[in-house]
Amino acid sequence: MASVGTEEYEKGVSAAAAAPPPERKEPLKTAEVVLRFLVFASSLVAVLVMVTGNQTEVVARIPIPPFTVSRTAKFKHSPAFIYFVAAHSVAGFFGIVSTLLSFYGLKKPAFSQKASSHFVIIDVLLLGIVASATGAGSAVAYVGLKGNSHVQWGKICGLYDSFCRHIGASMAVSLFGSVVLTLLVLLSLYSLSKKIPK
Repeated sequence: MASVGTEEYEKGVSAAAAAPPPERKEPLKTAEVVLRFLVFASSLVAVLVMVTGNQTEVVARIPIPPFTVSRTAKFKHSPAFIYFVAAHSVAGFFGIVSTLLSFYGLKKPAFSQKASSHFVIIDVLLLGIVASATGAGSAVAYVGLKGNSHVQWGKICGLYDSFCRHIGASMAVSLFGSVVLTLLVLLSLYSLSKKIPK
């Protein structure tokens, strides 16, 4: 009777040893997928808020003959805002592509190892582009908000308040996207450094 119990125990141990270990998902890879999705989402929101911020206002009233002069504020009227939209469109496109590839990498770790070195290079480039677009857009937005008395540039945000709110919100979301890209670059560099033999 004791030999039967021992045989069953030995079969159970050998079956457990023969079974492959359960595949463990790395939390860093999951964090990478989440950060890449946040890059896509922040870029998409920044572009949508920027391009929907059009506002038309009356800028002059002429009494004789009675008519008014209206002007529309659009992002297309500023090269800095056009650059902002283009930069975030590229970042959003890469964000969704890299999110899908990183998600695929969760299922296929061999693919993830090959792609991570390419991703970190593109992430650094995107960080530079997004940060520069945020800086350029914020500089123009600041002049619109505060004006510049030295060169006689007036404030426009008193007249185009809705447009300026859209610009400000878009810049805030873009700044968030820049921070997320910075975290993504640091995470990618950390993941690559773990693979370097000591």
